[in-house]
Amino acid sequence: AKKALPSNHPDLATSYVCIGQVYNNRGDYSKALEFYEKAHKIYEKALPPNHPSLATSYNNIGGVYDGMGDYSKALEFYEKSLKIREKALPSNHPDLATSYNNIGMAYSDKGDYSKALSFLEKALSIRQKSLPSTHPIIKETKDNIDYVKKKM
Repeated sequence: AKKALPSNHPDLATSYVCIGQVYNNRGDYSKALEFYEKAHKIYEKALPPNHPSLATSYNNIGGVYDGMGDYSKALEFYEKSLKIREKALPSNHPDLATSYNNIGMAYSDKGDYSKALSFLEKALSIRQKSLPSTHPIIKETKDNIDYVKKKM
């Protein structure tokens, strides 16, 4: 791919993201981070500052830190992702729910259950409006909320 495409081509970023996902799923977080960051650098050059793909990229990086147990760093990236999504997407877009859910779970992992609950409830509200009631992610979000409530 390197010879065929210029080094800052968005299609190359897509490939880096896919490679990053494979490493992330295998628990090889340093490699995942390396590829997600390569992709992110391309997106930063190629896309306008509030492009949804940048938000997804920040979310991916946050997810790696989350997997590593570095919840403060995860939150930093999840919040960057959310800022863009709040500007770029309609208020009931499923990607916003993903951001709220990820932020909520990171707060939960840090032991900040009241903050966790408020973000998870936002996620649930969007998911209930934008998805069929039988969608598995709605049950998953409710389970996350129940988990946090039990911890409070």
